Amino acid sequence: MAEAFRVILLVALAAAALTTGALTLNWWMEPERRLRRAMLKSLGAQAEAEAISANEGRAAGLDFEGGQIAVLWDRGAHGLVYGFDEVEGGEVIVDGHVVARVRRGEQRKALDVMAPDAELVTLRLLFADARYPEFELALWNAMAPGHAGSPPEAMRLGRRWLSHLEALLKG
Repeated sequence: MAEAFRVILLVALAAAALTTGALTLNWWMEPERRLRRAMLKSLGAQAEAEAISANEGRAAGLDFEGGQIAVLWDRGAHGLVYGFDEVEGGEVIVDGHVVARVRRGEQRKALDVMAPDAELVTLRLLFADARYPEFELALWNAMAPGHAGSPPEAMRLGRRWLSHLEALLKG
């Protein structure tokens, strides 16, 4: 009887340990958390401004002190790090229309449209790189399941990114 109780207790403890391990692994591999770790590794410092699309497995981050911008895709498995001198500009695209733009040597096209019912809000970053001249990241996608936020929040994030880009292009 005591032997059977001991076996049942050991099986229960093993099941609890396996469950805890599986939950911890699931937490650790969560897409947004994984992208943040990859961003930290790419920049070598905490990103001071970031945009993350966990559904797409894409992210972008700015390190002002290090003077670099990182873009990641494939859930952080691949990415590039650019110096600020390689940044050509950025755009906010709403439902296929460019609504705001910052480009090196051009006047800023300010974000004067607020689309509270937008289906897709995208940030496009432009680089002086022949192989990878642009990087797109969905800030809001109504079709993506479980996408947090709202179109106005995505527009504010896009405007904030364009402000950062404008400041570094002038600097």
